Amino acid sequence: MTPCARPGCTGVVDETGYCDVRGHRNDPPSAEATGATGAAGVIGAAEEPARSHGTSGTVPLPVLPATDPLSRVDPAPRPPEHGRPCARPGCAGVVGGGYLGQPPLFEGVCSLCRTPYSFRPKLLPGEMVDRYRVLGCLAHGGLGWVYLAWDTGLELHVALKGLIGDGDEHARRVAVRERQILTVLHHPNIVRILNFVTHPDPRSKTETDYIVMEYVDGRSLHEVAATGDLPVEQVISYGLGILSAFEYLHGFADAGSGRRGLLYCDMKPDNVLHTGDRVKLIDLGAARWIGDRTSPLVHTRDFQVSQEEIDEHWLTVRSDLHTVGRTLESLLPGGWQAGDTPGAESFLRLLRRATAPFPERFSSAAEMAEQLRGVLREILSLRDGLPRPEPSTVFTPTAALLDAGLGAVPPLDHWIGPAGRTALLDPGRPAPSVGAVRLPTPRVNPDDPEAGHLANVSVDDPRRLVDTLGALRRESAEAYLLMCRAHLELAEIDEAGRCLERAGTVLGEGAPYDWRTAWHHGLLALAEGRADLALERFDAVYTALPGEDAPKLALGFCAEHLGEPDRAARHYRAVWHRDRSQVSAAFGLARIHLAEGARGEAVRILDQVPRVSRHFDAARIAAVRIHAGRLPGGPGAGACLPTAADLGEVIDRLPDLYLDGGDRDGDARARLRAALQEAALEWVLEGGGRRAVPGATGTRPGSTTGGGTGVSRGYGPPVLADPVGEAAQRALLEESLRRLAQQADDARRHNALIDLANTVRPRTRR
Repeated sequence: MTPCARPGCTGVVDETGYCDVRGHRNDPPSAEATGATGAAGVIGAAEEPARSHGTSGTVPLPVLPATDPLSRVDPAPRPPEHGRPCARPGCAGVVGGGYLGQPPLFEGVCSLCRTPYSFRPKLLPGEMVDRYRVLGCLAHGGLGWVYLAWDTGLELHVALKGLIGDGDEHARRVAVRERQILTVLHHPNIVRILNFVTHPDPRSKTETDYIVMEYVDGRSLHEVAATGDLPVEQVISYGLGILSAFEYLHGFADAGSGRRGLLYCDMKPDNVLHTGDRVKLIDLGAARWIGDRTSPLVHTRDFQVSQEEIDEHWLTVRSDLHTVGRTLESLLPGGWQAGDTPGAESFLRLLRRATAPFPERFSSAAEMAEQLRGVLREILSLRDGLPRPEPSTVFTPTAALLDAGLGAVPPLDHWIGPAGRTALLDPGRPAPSVGAVRLPTPRVNPDDPEAGHLANVSVDDPRRLVDTLGALRRESAEAYLLMCRAHLELAEIDEAGRCLERAGTVLGEGAPYDWRTAWHHGLLALAEGRADLALERFDAVYTALPGEDAPKLALGFCAEHLGEPDRAARHYRAVWHRDRSQVSAAFGLARIHLAEGARGEAVRILDQVPRVSRHFDAARIAAVRIHAGRLPGGPGAGACLPTAADLGEVIDRLPDLYLDGGDRDGDARARLRAALQEAALEWVLEGGGRRAVPGATGTRPGSTTGGGTGVSRGYGPPVLADPVGEAAQRALLEESLRRLAQQADDARRHNALIDLANTVRPRTRR
């Protein structure tokens, strides 16, 4: 085995010549050979794979121990318990199944068309088929018995697959097609074809075709699921392995015929083996070219789409993905619900979309796999708390923060007007209209006719952006969506709505199923103050993109405004645990904890913001303000003041804040210090002065005094007087307020701050 040649891939190239992780050749194939196209972003995109994803991002599957191949031989092969579809084309009959408690039959005739059938094995143990010695029956597939045999030339076990019954022309045609397909298919998750041989039928003496395949030591997913409840992450890993093989099949091209794209058609747990630490698809007898409406149809009804869909669309990439969804559903334990596993709601939504009506379903295996990997990362991160970030391919990163001031230093207007010294700390929840312009924005759909132009548009002024896009010559849904967002920034809600309507007109019949339009309807509803309607729109996006962070962030924001803190926290937590760059989710969680009076939990969340984040300083400012603020005491309780320990945290943290471009005693730091001194005075007035502040003594390491006695670690006047007392604390605050008056840019603000300073100054006898 050798390392894979693809940049960034950690796989190795096994004996098949293909990567064991992503399934690509060691020499990177061309886009034409793989069928790779641009990323699919819209429900209803072309029936082609978007790009190669393989099985990267999975959790390791448990390694099944090797077994003796002879132990897999069925000593008494029986007919299929539920029978098989009649071999005659067009007949809807089922032959061979048991009836009213009677066992299934080996031979007979179809009850509808009277076509004979036989399920008796044609090969007996010990019989030689070319150079292969038959050892017995392994299983009965959709098109015939599979036998274990010994290759006397290479001295290894192989599998032989024959036809269903005598004179079965339908099965023969399917087997010929399977032979043609399997000779050129090479993927680590698809069984390999080794040879083709013929052997005379013992009864009719006619030549019967047999396919020689690699023997795969493993158990079918049906067998694995029957042994006990499977962890949801194992089910997801099975799905990713299947989708890797499907992406390869759907993108497969036959250079000789010019045909492109193979459909598997008969996905079910019985047709997937867990072998070693991976899955492998077997029984490709039902495979057909995309668009083929003439070859015999082979599928399993419980997993395939409805006959109505087949009549309208025939079999498509979307019908293949439906069978994957049904297969994964069947592997979940009976009665399993989303509440059983944190994050599993996203998995159920993915299954819902995979099995939804045709226009709502995933359009490619790559698209479904990308969302499935996102779901897996969410589940794992919620379980162990370890972030697993991954850049989104459908949403652009945003620098905006969903915060209305908690992470900022209070402006001068905080002290102008009615005194706010006894007010509760404002948790900084943005208005719905603010969320409308700060939530993430979708990437440009690459299939849009103006995609190339719009990808390079960079205009900060929304008015100018509207003028620029209005000059485009071609009708572009993406241009109208971009103009919709620009009008929302300008608070021109009616114009934003008209642009959204135009985008829907351009999209035509696909508009109701396009998640981008649903997203913008949600933004428009927020701009109108309709958090309830916005939540409905974003919920539809969540179902369409269950592995993405943006819909969950939007749902958390809406739920917060609708007074549903538990729901909001669930969505915020799913985002924050997976990706520490999504700081808006951290501030959302902090606000919910503050509403409960849980000061420590709010700070703990904000302290998780990484130093490399652009919002690191905002999170640190917010933590300091939370430690000093008056909070609600939770349900049925009154407001609660900071504790002595909280003030100790304030004194410790304040010098480390990066403010004023690094100036240790700039204007912003002066305002923040005044706000903290104000909180400290309130604490003293409520009796806090009788409780010791940790380290708040003249011997506190690194303490300095300025502007009177007090304790401070760093530069400038202290936050808390030392010794603690009302008069000394008032003196500190008075001095700070007089300094803030110097920042005022007009007489009214200046005079108001001086008046406030006179109000808080220590009382004297004169």
